[in-house]
Amino acid sequence: MFSEAFMQTDLYSWVVLPVLIFLCRMCDVTLATLRNIFLSRGVRKIIPIIGFVEVLIWLLAVSSIIKNLHNIMCYVAFAGGYSMGILVGISIEKRLALGTQIIRVITSRQSEKLLQALRAQNLGVTEIDAMGSQGPVKILLIVAKRKNIASILEIVNEHHGSSFFTIE
Repeated sequence: MFSEAFMQTDLYSWVVLPVLIFLCRMCDVTLATLRNIFLSRGVRKIIPIIGFVEVLIWLLAVSSIIKNLHNIMCYVAFAGGYSMGILVGISIEKRLALGTQIIRVITSRQSEKLLQALRAQNLGVTEIDAMGSQGPVKILLIVAKRKNIASILEIVNEHHGSSFFTIE
């Protein structure tokens, strides 16, 4: 990739190599984060492939550091790549929005119109009568895909803007 003469320069040792180590570490930690998330969500078929690529990239980064133990920038790049990899992995997972969540809506108002609106979106909704600190309330349990949470909350706010809700 690089000529032997270029690899002996200070530019390569103190700039290019640390940047490459940073990128390798960022990629391997991003893959590790995604692998753990996929494992917890039950997406198991892709996990061995991700693990293989993750470890291969990690070996490249570590072997570059071992060959350049005198270069403190390699250590900084390795640690920085780790931190950036976590951020990138979490950002990717957030965009993928895998899995389901339960939205719990607690309202003291009549919930029939809200129930109709939610069910019109083909959402499963369970209604429970309960007693709150200030009198009777309805608890609505909605199971939804994570990627649909924002649109469901819009429906809840449109019909019951003052309702209390939690997401698990």
